[in-house]
Amino acid sequence: MISVFDLFKIGIGPSSSHTVGPMRAAKTFADGLVGERFKRVEVRLYGSLAWTGKGHGTDRAVILGLAGLVPDLVDPDEARMLAEAVEADQLLAVADRIIEFDPARDIVFDFVTPTEGHPNTMRFAAFAADGRTLAEETWYSIGGGFVVRAGEDLVGAADEAPLPFPYRSGDQLLAMGQRSGQTIAAMVWANERAQRRAEAVTAHLDRIAETMFQCIERGMRHDGELPGGLKVKRRARPFAERLEQDRRANHRMPHEVMDWVSLFAMAVNEENAAGGRVVTAPTNGAAGVVPAVLRYYRDFCEGANEDGIHAFLLTATAIGGLFKLNASISGAEVGCQGEVGVACSMAAAGLAAALGGTNEQIENAAEIGMEHHLGMTCDPIGGLVQIPCIERNAFGAIKAINAASMALKGDGTHRVSLDQVIATMHQTGKDMASKYKETSLGGLAVNVPEC
Repeated sequence: MISVFDLFKIGIGPSSSHTVGPMRAAKTFADGLVGERFKRVEVRLYGSLAWTGKGHGTDRAVILGLAGLVPDLVDPDEARMLAEAVEADQLLAVADRIIEFDPARDIVFDFVTPTEGHPNTMRFAAFAADGRTLAEETWYSIGGGFVVRAGEDLVGAADEAPLPFPYRSGDQLLAMGQRSGQTIAAMVWANERAQRRAEAVTAHLDRIAETMFQCIERGMRHDGELPGGLKVKRRARPFAERLEQDRRANHRMPHEVMDWVSLFAMAVNEENAAGGRVVTAPTNGAAGVVPAVLRYYRDFCEGANEDGIHAFLLTATAIGGLFKLNASISGAEVGCQGEVGVACSMAAAGLAAALGGTNEQIENAAEIGMEHHLGMTCDPIGGLVQIPCIERNAFGAIKAINAASMALKGDGTHRVSLDQVIATMHQTGKDMASKYKETSLGGLAVNVPEC
């Protein structure tokens, strides 16, 4: 099963598959080199990591990982300074050694060699002074910060502890809920408790929620231009100031709440694009949807409380886990339907749960959220998580709220099941041309000039 600890991870922007994943893989490789008498390390990036790696900061993420840093603890400002120092001095501390490391030479963006195991493929190699290969590993970054070595199960190893609710589909989840009388959130909580102490799970949920809310606040405070060369200006701060002006003047439009939700999502994704601290939910490119809807619940829904926030996140974990197990949350594998689409489905289910929906209504909300993202391509201009990604998160959040509302108005009965829409998303992703899957070789990325 996919745990809340796996699905919601704290890291730095701009991409879970291109930044967080490679950083984790690089650190694991470097940890295995302790005691080796290596002289040089080389990293080769393939597929989507090659085509959009520069824009996503993959080269710097690899440097940070080789230096022993981890995404959930590293300070974004310190990370930037360390990467800049390595680029300037061409020296890097790897494992227990300081080696010469020239990013222009030792990080290779391979646009030619085809990928086989996954579109996000990277190869690490360490060499002795005489050129002999001392260690070599191939890794896949499979979305949401998850990484696996070549030859391992892409979904991940089976759970070590037996779980009280070992569901692997939406239908199984609903059936277990009917037999046990438990909500989806309660079943996920029971699974988490089978593996960790209650205090640890609660602390993680609280940390995730607080990190999301802090990211929104930072995004609404900062202004200026986002890095990367597209000259995209941050809009969250002036957007927030305009909403505050309207509030003080008592000039409030009927759709004001929608504006706030859009603002929350954009604030997070502007922080992500700037390399700030975000929560993968389920990915960095879609990191704004769940926080925006969770903040909507906290600030605008009557009766909102801590238990509701926990139910929201636990339920969202179940839905995101089903997509990861049975389809994909990688834009390089299935397009943006696997990122913003999945985030919308997770947020819709989470909101429906927090508002007291039945398991059937929650499953319906999740299905609606994804159904209306089917076929969404991943076509970031310049390989940057800016256009259309930032606005796309705002629309995903609004759709999630609408999906939850529609589901809660019904009794949970509906024609298309969540499992059917997950299968459809997976098949659509397989059929989608590769140029529309996080390569920046199609769509807006080629039809809108970068300068």
